[in-house]
Amino acid sequence: MTIALGTPTVDGVREAMAALREWQDDGAPMQLHPGDIGWHHRFGAAGTAPVIRTWSRDGRIVAVGMLDAPRLLRMTVAPDAFRDEDVARRLVEDLCLPERGVLPEGAVSVEAPPGLLLHDLLSVEEWGVDAPWTPLFRDLTEPVEDPGVRITPIGPDQAQDFADVLRSAFATSRPTSEYRLAMSAAPFSADVRCLGAYDDQGDVAAVVTVWSAGPGRPGLVEPMGVHANHRGRGYGRAITLAGAAALRELGSSSSRVCTPSTNAGAVATYRAAGFEVRKEVRDRVRVG
Repeated sequence: MTIALGTPTVDGVREAMAALREWQDDGAPMQLHPGDIGWHHRFGAAGTAPVIRTWSRDGRIVAVGMLDAPRLLRMTVAPDAFRDEDVARRLVEDLCLPERGVLPEGAVSVEAPPGLLLHDLLSVEEWGVDAPWTPLFRDLTEPVEDPGVRITPIGPDQAQDFADVLRSAFATSRPTSEYRLAMSAAPFSADVRCLGAYDDQGDVAAVVTVWSAGPGRPGLVEPMGVHANHRGRGYGRAITLAGAAALRELGSSSSRVCTPSTNAGAVATYRAAGFEVRKEVRDRVRVG
């Protein structure tokens, strides 16, 4: 059976996200989550559809990828196709041949969950590994403890607060108020919760966005940030707890996040909020 590579239309993105929702499971490794596509929707529907890639066999999606950057593909595969040789070989061909329209020539990276046959075949093609990332998980069976600070939903009216914290937290000028407004207009807006932690003076100190994959499935933290003026005061732990509680209210079975292993502060914050560290993962890289 032929495996077809495609770039969905705006409406087709929903189908890709629906497949990702079905593939999320507490027993599965850290992998591309529908919330990752949701977070990319800060660039709008027209800016999201062109970066999605799907691989389908006999009309069924068996792999989904998202170009998080022109040279970085984040992807995963249907659980029953993790060791499927036909799927793995087609993926390797498409990743290695620039004319297929997935990755360009030269240095590129691929984020894929451990356990895929894809990794074995990329090793044969002499792809290496990049710096480690640390996955963290928190079970949501039991209620989440009180964060101890004022938590308020971040809606369209607080879009500038959201942008201000993220710019400060990640030392970048990219986040704008349009990010929050675009997510509010997305068709999957019911699956997202955006929250802010405020200090005694009413200033926003930290924000978090969490994404549900549906009841009984793991939710995702993407992103969480603390304003530089409020670091070291427990706001990171507080807003992370608030995000976990929001996911539990949405029916999520657990909460997941992945951060660079070199970001010791982020790892410590998530651990303080009850997240458990899992085995490190690494992107695959092809040197130009």
